[in-house]
Amino acid sequence: MRLVPDNPENRDVRVPRLVGLMAVDAHEAARAQDLFLTAPDRPDLRAAAVDHVVRQYPPPGAQVPRKSAVHVWFDFGEGEGGGGIREPRVPRPPLGGLRRELAEPGEPGETGKPPSSCAALSSS
Repeated sequence: MRLVPDNPENRDVRVPRLVGLMAVDAHEAARAQDLFLTAPDRPDLRAAAVDHVVRQYPPPGAQVPRKSAVHVWFDFGEGEGGGGIREPRVPRPPLGGLRRELAEPGEPGETGKPPSSCAALSSS
């Protein structure tokens, strides 16, 4: 049996959580763990400084050898074809919903007469 001395260079490291971080912060977090950051969807990773990480592999907490690559994907910016969040919708949908369809209790119906449920209640 051959014993390998306990060398910090040989130890595995935990992958930090990078999702939600800006590219520049994700790069620093990976570097602090002695890992490399790669972005398959962004060959110009340095230019993506303010984009936010939306996915990573390996997942946070995984044990990997030092100097390993962590792959990250970024949110598409404005005008780059990303799905993005579509809310709030502009123009907003019309107000009313069910109230537009049904008269409120006590209000006259389309014929000008009170609704039948209100007619039974009135004593005049």
